[in-house]
Amino acid sequence: MTNLKSNSQTGTHFSATYLGRLDDLKQYTFATDDGALSIEGKIFLNPILDLTGAEISINRLGANDSMPFYHKHKDNEEVYIFIGGRGEIQIDGEIIEVSEGTVVRIAPDAVRSWRNCSDQPLFYIVVQVPANQYQGDTISDGILVDGEVKW
Repeated sequence: MTNLKSNSQTGTHFSATYLGRLDDLKQYTFATDDGALSIEGKIFLNPILDLTGAEISINRLGANDSMPFYHKHKDNEEVYIFIGGRGEIQIDGEIIEVSEGTVVRIAPDAVRSWRNCSDQPLFYIVVQVPANQYQGDTISDGILVDGEVKW
């Protein structure tokens, strides 16, 4: 696996890295510190990009594979953004079909799991943020800066 920290670019106000093509996500594995859980095709961006406001992971679930457990959260809601493949997500026993372009928000207390229902990988991004902390739209947070854009 590539050392993404050494492969990253950073500046005073940014950090960037290259993860590779979507199908290359299979090279990454998330494992808990105690080794009790290991998930191939999952990479968290926080330690690579030094994120301060959200937990974001990029994910690849192999053909006809599924998450082997249910889970929920104490404080964080999750947004699943499906960017390739086809599958199902189960939330509190209700099953929702997902494919490229499907976006699902899940409250912290909801019990969830998901699976790939095809012979192609399922690709998705998960964004976790503390529930009930939203303080307004991004338009009111943005500030226009004088000057012509030059490349």
